[in-house]
Amino acid sequence: MSRTPRLDIFLVIPVGFLILISGSILWSIAPKLFSGYLFLIFAGLVAFAIFSLVDFDIISLFSKHFYVTSIALLVITLLLGRVTRGVIRWIPFGVLTLQAAEIVKPFLLVFFANNLDKKAVFLMLIPLALVFVQPSFGVAFLLAMGFLGIVLASNVKKRYFLYIALAALLVIPIFWHFLAPYQKGRVISFVNPYADPLGAGYNSIQAQITVGAGKFFGRGLGKGNQTQLSFLPEKQSDFIFAAISEELGFVGAGLVLAALFLIVWRLTVYMGSARGPEARMYLAGLFLTFVAQIGVHIGMNLGLLPITGIPLPLVSAGGSSLLGTLIGLAIAQGARKR
Repeated sequence: MSRTPRLDIFLVIPVGFLILISGSILWSIAPKLFSGYLFLIFAGLVAFAIFSLVDFDIISLFSKHFYVTSIALLVITLLLGRVTRGVIRWIPFGVLTLQAAEIVKPFLLVFFANNLDKKAVFLMLIPLALVFVQPSFGVAFLLAMGFLGIVLASNVKKRYFLYIALAALLVIPIFWHFLAPYQKGRVISFVNPYADPLGAGYNSIQAQITVGAGKFFGRGLGKGNQTQLSFLPEKQSDFIFAAISEELGFVGAGLVLAALFLIVWRLTVYMGSARGPEARMYLAGLFLTFVAQIGVHIGMNLGLLPITGIPLPLVSAGGSSLLGTLIGLAIAQGARKR
């Protein structure tokens, strides 16, 4: 009987294409980051190759170790992390910095897929709270989406989690008072960015202008007015989809979306041929996380959603996000039947 290859070429090709696009656009818009990012790409690909060789059943044996280590890294971030722009998200390692919250996402999904019981809700709140106080609302949102995917794919009675969701909606107005001024400004600017076009609404306005500036074929690498003249802020991370749209046009942006769609499609295929219920729950969590990340990033680049600082998976600059995404997809390959 034939066996499914460990490396899924229909996943590897779009992943490689997106990394190639990422390197090309970063070389164009942020050349100072390019050389350092090459090392992070190499590290991510090595991690992808290693985790692709391990079956999900074996990885699951270490699920509790993953949870404890993840919590420890999140606590270390708050205690020893580098303060940047008023937030504590990165742990310095020499010339490199790692964002623990991005790296631990797939490992937390492995844990909850294997340990979904009555205590899981409490255990979910711990990493969410640690990420929330950094603050990193974008990563906290993605973690919550991953947990939701696991729950939806489980046999747990959904009405209990419906009660939790309703309670969360009731306390959302309370969280408004805990938001920093710049975060409140992002929400207000989403409603009407032109109310403060040079302040809170500036990023959203410039992103929308940049997306439209590329037209069909784009202005070409290194020739985008918005990106090269620095009108577009955070062009290497939060607004990289806008940068791609300007320099590579509708064609380039469409190819990026097609590659992302292929990865989403492969995850749905894996869910249909998962090794077991735990593997299926992990895949569902990863699927919902991946889809939410793509949707929010593109939505905020088009002015359809508030700016949250969520990177485009496999494309935005950020070694920690790239590493976490590659590990998550590698584990997904081991979660399918062979």
